Amino acid sequence: MRVYRLIAAMWIRSTMAYRASFVMSTFASFTVTALDFVAILLMFSRVDALGGWPLSEVAFLYGLSCVSFGLADLAIGSMERLGQRVRDGTLDTLLVRPAPVLAQVAADRFGLRRLGRVTQGALVLGWAVTAVGVDWTLPKVLLMPVVLLSGAGIFCAVFVAGAAFQFVAQDASEVQNAFTYGGTTLLQYPPTVFGTELVRGVTFVLPLAFVNWVPAAYLLGRPLPLDLPGWVAFTSPLVAAGCGALSGVAWRAGLRSYRSTGS
Repeated sequence: MRVYRLIAAMWIRSTMAYRASFVMSTFASFTVTALDFVAILLMFSRVDALGGWPLSEVAFLYGLSCVSFGLADLAIGSMERLGQRVRDGTLDTLLVRPAPVLAQVAADRFGLRRLGRVTQGALVLGWAVTAVGVDWTLPKVLLMPVVLLSGAGIFCAVFVAGAAFQFVAQDASEVQNAFTYGGTTLLQYPPTVFGTELVRGVTFVLPLAFVNWVPAAYLLGRPLPLDLPGWVAFTSPLVAAGCGALSGVAWRAGLRSYRSTGS
């Protein structure tokens, strides 16, 4: 973590040297991300509910997904560029440094502009919290930050696992993006609009459902997907820890298999 903080701080100082550029790029990130929610608003201009979920509840799903993914993307979004380093051999420069390779790759080109995505998602989530009409008991209030951090942890695990896959595939950043950016887009919509097999897949195979579908159902007083028992809504931290452990195993296996470019 110390190495990560030092590298990230270096990139932040570099970014803030051009503050006007930072403000414009952050605003651009905010605006581009907001277009996803504009698409949802356009849908609700024609329908009153989407899969039985009103706008306020879909916005709640959107906010949870966007903030969780935004935090993960801010922290280690640079992992998606690992394939380029593997192809051109620049990963070798990280291997000879007396610092963990994972920390170096994760903090490389730390993009503070990604705060635009987090801010936009937080604004939508704030509105949704006031609009859903939920009786916010103390357990539900305490669960909210846990859900956001756990969701970020799950997405971080997906980023690391995708990077580990690039040690083998080398040019698979789009495959990784299908599960990261594609995953957060999927979670912005209620599970009732998708087929049962897809919902099972993102619950038991790649457990993205624990980012928002499962805990949000409990918070909104709805039945959990696949008729799961109510206590499952509190297991997001355990799922995040399990995903993190598995992605760590995949990362170490991928790193051990690295043989440079051979040139």
